[in-house]
Amino acid sequence: QVQLVESGGGLVQAGDSLRLSCAASGRAFNNYTVAWFRQAPGKEREFVAAISWNSDSTYYTDSVKGRFTISRDNAKNTVYLQMNSLKSEDTAVYSCAASRVVVTYGAYEYPYWGQGTQVTVSS
Repeated sequence: QVQLVESGGGLVQAGDSLRLSCAASGRAFNNYTVAWFRQAPGKEREFVAAISWNSDSTYYTDSVKGRFTISRDNAKNTVYLQMNSLKSEDTAVYSCAASRVVVTYGAYEYPYWGQGTQVTVSS
């Protein structure tokens, strides 16, 4: 079992930066793929980024490539999402999720989820 807690969300202006954190507790976190998803009001949940257990592989949805960076510090049981050049369309609740499966984009592949953190970008 893995428990996940997100932090770092907030209200920022377009062009600003935020860093989200996903802190994990439980056993063997460094064996898990971790992903960030987001859900805007009235929209379906969307894959944002994922990182493999050893940081060798990272994946991003096209709309955030070049602006967002996912990273992890297994010694601290934490995964980060650095978000730069934020846009109003990045406004959403961001959730991290963990899975023993090799990196995947499907939310259904991730059995462990945090409660989410709100990111609001004003234009």
